[in-house]
Amino acid sequence: MDAWSTAAALAAVTKELEIMVAVRPTYHNPALLAKAVANLEHISNDRISLNVVASWWKAEAEKYGIEFDQHDNRYARTSEWIELLSKLWQEDHVSFNGKYYQVQDNVLQPKPRKKPFLYAGGESEAAKTMISTQCDGYVMHGDSPEGIARRIEGMKERREKLGLPPMKFGVAAYSIVRETEQEVKKEIERITNVEASSASYKNYQQWVENTQLENELSKKDYSVSNRGLRTGLTGTPAQVQDQIVAFEKIGVDFFLLQASPQLEEMERFSNTVINQLI
Repeated sequence: MDAWSTAAALAAVTKELEIMVAVRPTYHNPALLAKAVANLEHISNDRISLNVVASWWKAEAEKYGIEFDQHDNRYARTSEWIELLSKLWQEDHVSFNGKYYQVQDNVLQPKPRKKPFLYAGGESEAAKTMISTQCDGYVMHGDSPEGIARRIEGMKERREKLGLPPMKFGVAAYSIVRETEQEVKKEIERITNVEASSASYKNYQQWVENTQLENELSKKDYSVSNRGLRTGLTGTPAQVQDQIVAFEKIGVDFFLLQASPQLEEMERFSNTVINQLI
C-alpha cells in the first residue's frame, strides 16, 4: 500500500488523527517531498508528521533501483535530507550544495503553516546524534519500562546539552488483551511460531546485518515488528492498563500499536483498555 496516497485520503476524511507517514529519504527527492508534505499539511490542518527511516533493506532498494549506502553513510544522507527539507519549509530562494543533494534558487509556496513534526528511531551513535540534533520525537523498539527509561534519559541529556526543547517519546508495542492469562499465552504461541526456513526470515536476517542494535534479537522478537512483544502490553485488561501507566510514568508519550488481526484487536484494545483509562 502506498503511504502518500493513503495519507492524503485520510487527511481529507478525518479531523483529529495525527497522520504519521514513514519515509525513507533515499526513495524521495527532498525538494519534491517538501512540496507534497506542505500540501498535505494544509489539507489535514496541521496533522501531518513524518517518521524518518534511514533504510535498512538492501534487497528492496535494489528492486526499485535505489542507491543503498552503508550504515553511517545512510545517516549522513538522512541528516542532509532533513536539513534541506527544513530549509525549504521555512525559507524562499533556497540554494543548497550538499554531498547528496543540490538545489538552486528553490521556492516552495504555499509553505506549511507550521513545520511538520519529525520523528525518527535508531540505536547506533550515528542515529542518536542525528535524532537529538534534528528531530522532534524519538521512536523506539519495544522494551521494558526500565530499558525505555534509560533510552529516554540518554536522549534528554543530549537535548539539554544542545539547548534544544524537550522531545516526544514513542515505543513500539504489540497488543494482546484477553480475559485470562491462558488465552494470552495461547495467542502469543500462535504469533511467535516462526520457521527459520521461511522466506520472510531472510528479510529479518538482512535487517539485522544492516542495523546497529543495542540488544541481540531472538526469533520471538522477529515474529512481530520492532520488538513489539518486549513492551509487555499482553495480558488481562487490568494488567495491560498497569503496564501503560508504568510507561507513562517514565515519560512515554505514545505507543506505536501493533496487533493481528488489526481491526478486531484494535477494537478490543479500545473497549477494554483505552475506555477504562480515560
